[in-house]
Amino acid sequence: MRKRTRLTLATGVGLMLWGEWANRRASRRGVGPSRPGSEAVVVLGYRNTGARANGMNRWRVRAGLRSIDPRAPETRLVLCGGAVAGPETEAALMGRYAVQSRGYRGELVLEESSRSTWENIAFAIPYLKDVDRIKIVSLPTHAETARAYLAEQSPELAARLVAGREYRFGEWMPLKPVFALYGVAKELRGRFGSDHDDNGA
Repeated sequence: MRKRTRLTLATGVGLMLWGEWANRRASRRGVGPSRPGSEAVVVLGYRNTGARANGMNRWRVRAGLRSIDPRAPETRLVLCGGAVAGPETEAALMGRYAVQSRGYRGELVLEESSRSTWENIAFAIPYLKDVDRIKIVSLPTHAETARAYLAEQSPELAARLVAGREYRFGEWMPLKPVFALYGVAKELRGRFGSDHDDNGA
């Protein structure tokens, strides 16, 4: 019994450490070195059924806000997501949370038409053309997918991608193996067919 308990514990710890490694790696793929200048922080929304930002969208806003470089001369916060699962758009719900609950007072853009990650990026592109660096914030594996989409849609803009701060060691730790497996599944779908119709993650 003790041997089985130790094996179960070791397996659980191993899975969580693998999840940390996989998410950390995802957060650093598809980005270049940091550079000076203006920036856009693009936060991808998650399906939201209620009249206030759900837990995942609140976390994504916080991750976006902590990704802002206080040394940047200009920062534009771009919140993405249409009304996929509820009466209000994900972007509007996140914007309300950013301003009213987190005290954000900078430039804010709500992209409220998109219904998938592919569209999140496509519809955000007009707000990225005049900045020097771009950060895409979501769960690390989801943000990695979005960066790949930007590289497909606009290689010129993808060359301006830099890392955000969506990854933190220990944050979401029990769920990170699930997020990592999602990333593996997305990569496989991308190899064997299009996954451009996903509605966010």
